[in-house]
Amino acid sequence: QVQLVESGGGSVQAGGSLRLSCAASRSIFSNNVMGWFRQAQGKQREYVAHITTSGRSYYRDSVKGRFTISRDDAKNTVYLQLNSLKPEDTAVYYCKPLNLDYWGQGTQVTVSS
Repeated sequence: QVQLVESGGGSVQAGGSLRLSCAASRSIFSNNVMGWFRQAQGKQREYVAHITTSGRSYYRDSVKGRFTISRDDAKNTVYLQLNSLKPEDTAVYYCKPLNLDYWGQGTQVTVSS
């Protein structure tokens, strides 16, 4: 059974922090590059970050230095630590294996000014 379950979203003030989690089925987590994407209301979904199986991480420019992606292979879970949040970070955040077309339900992050 394929499963991607995001959690950890919420409402915070600008400058605050959140930690997102994504629990995945082993079949789609193992040996796959895992990524985070986000979609703000009325906008297209966009790439945020990804992490390779060896632990190398990559980020879109607007989140570099503020967000940190990590993975726990023993738990089939990928995380996204969000620091110094800005109102423009408000969106539904999704995780996804980069080479597979599976999406979770997402988790809402709302940042107020």
